[in-house]
Amino acid sequence: MSLLYGINSPADLKQIQKEDLPRVAVELRSAIIEVCAKNGGHLGASLGAVDLILALHYCFQMPQDKIVWDVGHQAYAHKALTGRKERLNTIRSTHGLSGFPKREESPYDTYGTAHASTAISAALGIKTAKRLKKEDHHVIAVVGDGGLTGGLAYEGLNQCGHLKEKLIIILNDNGMSIAQNVGAITQFLTKRASSDLYEKTRTELKHLLSLLSDHGVPLLKPIEKLRTSIKALFSSSIFFESLGLRYIGPLDGHDLGTLVDLFSTISDHLTSSPLLIHVITEKGKGYPPAEQDPAGSHGVGPFDIVTGKSTSKKAATASYTSIFAEALIACAREDERIVGITAAMPAGTGMDEFMKEFPERAFDVGIAEQHAVVFAAGMATEGFKPACAIYSTFLQRAFDPIVHDVVLQNLPVHFFLDRAGFVGADGATHHGVFDISYLRCLPNMVMMAPKDENELRHMVKTSFALNQPTAVRYPRGNGYGVPLDPTLKILEVGKAEVVSPLNFTFEDSASIDVALIALGAMVYPAMKAAQLLEEEGIRALVLNARFVKPLDETMLLKLGQEIPHLVTIEENVLMGGFGSAVAELFACHELRAQLHLLGIPDQFFDHAKPEELRAQCGLDPVQIAKFVLHKVNKKRALNSQPLISIVKK
Repeated sequence: MSLLYGINSPADLKQIQKEDLPRVAVELRSAIIEVCAKNGGHLGASLGAVDLILALHYCFQMPQDKIVWDVGHQAYAHKALTGRKERLNTIRSTHGLSGFPKREESPYDTYGTAHASTAISAALGIKTAKRLKKEDHHVIAVVGDGGLTGGLAYEGLNQCGHLKEKLIIILNDNGMSIAQNVGAITQFLTKRASSDLYEKTRTELKHLLSLLSDHGVPLLKPIEKLRTSIKALFSSSIFFESLGLRYIGPLDGHDLGTLVDLFSTISDHLTSSPLLIHVITEKGKGYPPAEQDPAGSHGVGPFDIVTGKSTSKKAATASYTSIFAEALIACAREDERIVGITAAMPAGTGMDEFMKEFPERAFDVGIAEQHAVVFAAGMATEGFKPACAIYSTFLQRAFDPIVHDVVLQNLPVHFFLDRAGFVGADGATHHGVFDISYLRCLPNMVMMAPKDENELRHMVKTSFALNQPTAVRYPRGNGYGVPLDPTLKILEVGKAEVVSPLNFTFEDSASIDVALIALGAMVYPAMKAAQLLEEEGIRALVLNARFVKPLDETMLLKLGQEIPHLVTIEENVLMGGFGSAVAELFACHELRAQLHLLGIPDQFFDHAKPEELRAQCGLDPVQIAKFVLHKVNKKRALNSQPLISIVKK
C-alpha cells in the first residue's frame, strides 16, 4: 500500500515510522517524475531535494515553523506533503499549481520565490519579525550553492551574523544552479566537500598527538598550533563562522537517518546563534536519465519516462535563441573586440555556442546580474564590445548598474533580452513584460525589437555598430521560418517600415482607416488582424516599429496627421511602454490623433500558455481585430454579425 497516499499534511507524515521514510522518498520521486513527464518542469532540482524536504517536514512544526525556499523550483515534494498531492499533476498548467512557492496557494508557502539568492534575507526578516512579536518559532532558509553565486545572499549572511538571530540556513549543495556553478566560492565548497586529504590529515594528526603525548608539554603547544593551522586550511567552517554563523557539515543530503536525527535535535532545542547546515545532494537523484544529465534535467518538457527522451515534437523552425547565437558568433568572427557575458544561463541564452568557439572571450559570471553589467561596463572602458545575454525578467535585478555604470557613462554595453514578453509555464515571476518601460526611460539607450528571426540577426549587427548602450528584446520560442538574408546588415537607427500594404505611399493614406503600429513579436499578429479587418471592410496599414528608442518620429507624426485611427500593439505593460512613448510624442507636438493603446494591463499574469495569455490581453489577431472594429466603427462593433464572422476565422 502507498504510504504517500495517506499523507495530506506534515502531521500525517509524522505518523510514519522513521525507517519507512525512504519508501516515502521513493514514492515522492515517482510522483515528481510522472508529473514532469506529463507537464514538463524542474525535474533535477526537485528530485535532488526530496530527502531534505522529507526530513524538514518530519522534524519541524510546519506551518508554525517557516521554510523559505531560494528560487523554489526544488519544492515539488514540499507541495505534495502540504495538502497539494492531488493537484500535483496540474503544476505549471493553466489554473494549476504554480511551479514555485506562492503565498496565495498555501499557508505552508511562507514566501513567494522564483529568482535566486533571496531566501537568506527574507528568512532573516521573518525571524527578526518573529522576535519582535515574541514568537519563538524556527525559521529555515533553504538555499542552493547556485544561489550563493549571487551577491544578495552575502548581504543577508552579513546581516545575519550581525543580528545574531537564531536563523537556520540549509545550504543544499548539488554543484549546479542550472549550468555548472562558477566562481571561487563554488570551488571552495567543492574542495571542502570532496577533500579526502582533510579527513586523512585529521586522522593521522590525531594519531600523531597520541604517540607524542608521553614526551611532555613542550611538544604539545607546537603540535596543537599545527593542528589548528591544518584545520583552518581545510575547514569550510572558517568562512561561515567568520561571519558569525555556526557551521555543520558537509552531510549526505540523501541520508534520511542522519538528517532526521540532526533536525530533530535542532527542532527540540532552539539554536543560540545563526546556524548553517551544509548538505550535499545529487541533482536528478533516483532517476538515471536525470542523474546522467543534471544540466539538461533542470527544466524539461514532456518526456518518455522509460527512456528520458523528450516527447515534444521537434520545432520546424529555429529558435530565436539559436538565431541570436549564430548572429553573435558571425559578428565576433569579424570583430575580436566582441565578448560574451551571461549570468548562469549559457544554454538558455545561446551563449554556450559562443563559448565553444570563443572560450577566452566568453564569461559566465553565475547568478550575479549586477556583477555581469558592471563587469561588462569595465570591459567597455577598455574598448571591448560586451554582449550581455540575460533573460528580460532577470535583467530587472541589475537596474541600478545599468543606470549608474552603463548609460550614465554612455558605454557600449549591448544587452540581448531573451524571453521578452509572456514566457508561459514559469508564470508571473518570469514573464519579461517590463523591460521596455524600465529601459526606454534611460538617456543614451537605443532599444530595438525584431518582427522575426531574420530581423533579429540584423539588430545584433546593428547593436555592435553603435558606440553606445543598446538593448534588443526578443521572445521565447521559435521563429516564423522566414528566409535568412545571406549577409548581416546595419539597420538605420530609428527607422520603421510599412509591412502592409506593400509599396504604400502617403498618397494612398486617404484609403486607410487605421494604422496598426506594432512592435517586435506583435507585427505578424497585427498583419493577420489586418487581413481579418479587410474582410470586414476596414483597411489597415501595418507598421513594423522596429525601434522603441529612438522612435521614427517623422513616420509616426505623418501617420497621426493622415490616418483617422492609430493603434499601438506591444507585448509589454502599457504603463511606460511603447504606446506611451508614441502618446508622449503626439502630446509633445500637440497632435490630436485618435490614438489607442494595446498591451498588457496593470496586473500580474499567472502561468499559462503564451498564446492564452496574449488572448487574455487582447493581443491575438482576433482580439486585435475586434478592438479595432470597436474603436473605428462602434456601430458595427455593436452588431454581433461581423464579430461572429471574425471569430470563425
